[in-house]
Amino acid sequence: MTPFDIETGALPIGDGKYLANLSPRWWVQQGPNGGYIAAIVLRAFTAAVDDEARTPRSLTLHYLRPAVEGEAVVEVTIERSGRSLTTLSARLMQGDRLIALAIGAFSLARPGNDFCDLVMPQVPGPSHYAVPKIPEHAIPIGRRWDTRWAIGRPPMQGDSASSKAVAGGWIRLPECQPIDAVVAAAITDGWLPPIFSKVDTALAVPTVDLTIHFRSSLPHPGLKDDDFVLAVFRTNVIADGFLEEDGEIWAPDGTLIAQSRQLAVVLPLN
Repeated sequence: MTPFDIETGALPIGDGKYLANLSPRWWVQQGPNGGYIAAIVLRAFTAAVDDEARTPRSLTLHYLRPAVEGEAVVEVTIERSGRSLTTLSARLMQGDRLIALAIGAFSLARPGNDFCDLVMPQVPGPSHYAVPKIPEHAIPIGRRWDTRWAIGRPPMQGDSASSKAVAGGWIRLPECQPIDAVVAAAITDGWLPPIFSKVDTALAVPTVDLTIHFRSSLPHPGLKDDDFVLAVFRTNVIADGFLEEDGEIWAPDGTLIAQSRQLAVVLPLN
């Protein structure tokens, strides 16, 4: 087992419940990263479905309050399992505190007309970019991903703000783990929010809800364990103290792996 497997583990303990242990290595300003929570819930859903032919297609989480380090329980209910589609719900609990609510859909592959009008951003490969230096004061999750910034302007103190809130680049786990659906779920919330490139004030942007659509079979054929994938994120609107963030995850061969959208609160830190 890799460190990621351990940190996102969901051990069955009976009655549709799965025991997790939330690791502080995935902490942001307050509590764990939303993508990390999504990965744990997806692992519990996958165990509950228990059918390799039914793969995750959709996962939505609503985050009610920050979690704390330590044990948590994912309470899974299979709402319906039909001939090709299984729908599940889950409650992530710490004691009597409800941390997150989730709904997921798993299904068999369905034949039909396939096309993708989205185009992978054209950037040099990860070897083209220098390995970023992680600041000593970086939040814990900053050490949990191996990244190469390739899209948009990295927020640097003293730099002028970018005209657009777009950010992304090449990303993988430092332990070079195959990118399955659980890793992809974590990646959808694994990049520095693009709003930080456009707004020069100190902000926190805790996630209210996150939806992930898995758009190809995973692990993707041809992806080696040490390969990066390309992640790009955009924010187009801030209104009434909330922003949206849209994400795309691409395999190096141009296959769209996953799409995501989240709503987040905009909280000034000063």
